[in-house]
Amino acid sequence: MNDLDALVQSARELFARAATPADLENAKAQFLGKSGRMTELMKGMAALSVEEKKTRGAAINVAKQAIEAALNERRHELAEAELQRQLHAEALDVTLPGRQRGTGGLHPVSLTMERIEAIFGSMGFEVADGPEIESDWFNFTALNTPEDHPARSMHDTFYVEGGSEKAPNLLRTHTSPMQIRHAVQHVKRYKALAGAPADGLFSGDMPEIRVIAPGRTYRVDSDATHSPMFHQCEGLWIGENVSFKDLKFVFTDFCRTFFESDDLVLRFRPSFFPFTEPSAEIDIQFQTGPLAGRWLEVAGSGQVHPNVVRNMGLDPEKYIGFAFGMGPDRLTMLRYGVNDLRLFFDGDIRFLSQFR
Repeated sequence: MNDLDALVQSARELFARAATPADLENAKAQFLGKSGRMTELMKGMAALSVEEKKTRGAAINVAKQAIEAALNERRHELAEAELQRQLHAEALDVTLPGRQRGTGGLHPVSLTMERIEAIFGSMGFEVADGPEIESDWFNFTALNTPEDHPARSMHDTFYVEGGSEKAPNLLRTHTSPMQIRHAVQHVKRYKALAGAPADGLFSGDMPEIRVIAPGRTYRVDSDATHSPMFHQCEGLWIGENVSFKDLKFVFTDFCRTFFESDDLVLRFRPSFFPFTEPSAEIDIQFQTGPLAGRWLEVAGSGQVHPNVVRNMGLDPEKYIGFAFGMGPDRLTMLRYGVNDLRLFFDGDIRFLSQFR
């Protein structure tokens, strides 16, 4: 074995002992670097004759190519070893079932809203919708609310930009404005059909107004049973012969259907609301379960005040009806046994997933 063969063999052995790419680059420098052994051999050719240079140069090139081939071979071996190590560390058991995205579901309050709409829909009630930024007229004045009523104060109502000093805009404090809007449009349509004056009270014939108005409302309030944003559902039935007896029948039937209990007892307790006269708070009492025997307030109600009927564009001498307002959030708490309203708005998946 000549000196060049020995050099190639030495390079192969040193490359084989390199355990990392960094070790391999250090070994390479000993043979192919600027001060490496191949470079020294090339420098030593200066003292040779022309014929010797040709022979020696060709032999050195063959040795250099052999060393480079051994270097590349070892680089490939180290890269393959690293790939296998990574594959082993990140190995997947493809026989296991895949990870799937969890199935979502409706919010418990949304479930209640859908249930309310379905029950009243079966009784012939339409569902009204309207703006959450409301005018003072629809939110208060049209509902016979006095200008000095506490509900108008900044302590209870969120006022927003827009409108005017006499007619400011606000975040609606209840969904009753949607009843007024729906009734006004209903009356306008039948005034036009009857050729009645647009600005007078309508006393002609028209179908009854039967509507519920579910949606978000806003008040300055926040604790375990109140939220600054909450839900309400108002109901309205206006006709020529709609009495308090109809109110009691409709709401009793609704409550027993909603809670799936024929043993549910209702109590209509005298109260006061500016938009109804007479007015009543509605309490319910369960006969069984953890709430058995307790009276629980669930709604306000009453015969629609004549002033409100006039603001709808109707003649209160001919048209009469009832209205009610309830909180779907509270109904949801009672239906599912939740004792803190804030749980509905915290966004905790652990809580909400129970209602899927």
